[in-house]
Amino acid sequence: MSDRLVLLGSKGGPALRPGGPWPSSSLLEIAGRAIVVDCGLGVTRGLVDAGIGLKALDLIFITHLHSDHVLELGPLIHTAWTAGLATPVAVFGPPGTGHYWRRFCQAMEFDIEIRIADEGRPDIRELVSVEEFGEGQVVQQNGLKVTALRVDHPPVTDCFALRFEYGSKSVVFSADTVFFPPLVDFAAGADILVHEAMLERGIDRLVARTGNGARLKEHLLASHSFAGDAGRIASDAGVKRLVLNHLIPADDPEINEPDWIAAVRKTWAGDLTIARDGLVVELA
Repeated sequence: MSDRLVLLGSKGGPALRPGGPWPSSSLLEIAGRAIVVDCGLGVTRGLVDAGIGLKALDLIFITHLHSDHVLELGPLIHTAWTAGLATPVAVFGPPGTGHYWRRFCQAMEFDIEIRIADEGRPDIRELVSVEEFGEGQVVQQNGLKVTALRVDHPPVTDCFALRFEYGSKSVVFSADTVFFPPLVDFAAGADILVHEAMLERGIDRLVARTGNGARLKEHLLASHSFAGDAGRIASDAGVKRLVLNHLIPADDPEINEPDWIAAVRKTWAGDLTIARDGLVVELA
């Protein structure tokens, strides 16, 4: 298995629109592990399309509990279970992740119990462990090291950037955040920085389509980064490649890849990838 990053879902926000991309989820294949980062709607289909056998699911990370990052966590694990998953799955997420998982299992109790009795499946509730984390080291096992940094995504206080390291390779996910200078040290020297990005001229059209315009615009400006901000973090951190992801807006027909490139080139001159669903970034 070659080390790679697959951007399964590339849009910011939970809404789906005809022909548009899916919300946030990524696959990081490193250290011989298939690691899922965030589980927005569409993650299960995205993993299958990326060639991942769901029975091999074993390591999942959630950056924060907004629905576009966690909505399909339960359905992903449950679908893997119905596909034959019989080995442990470790879920790492912020405080509240365990509550989500327990309540999901309660909601699906009829189906879970009847499949155990009727189909002889192992108990999904015993296969899955949930570990809630804060800042600092999250995982260190078999050479894989994962650390977390609390970022600024009001009003969500438990939102974490994640850094994955194995040998000489490192990949950092910003999670959802306003421009946040402490990310510079956290992402220093990374092979890939996956950073959220917003394009200023698309915001007004986005809020007009969505409704509740003034409040939504207020949230976007207070809680998310413009593409140029992502470029500043990447430049100051000296990363090898910047991947713009969690794009806002991601489904505006008047905004295309050249617009994102133009916005980030003011602050970032290095290797650049603009996310789209299913895009593979090799980890050299």
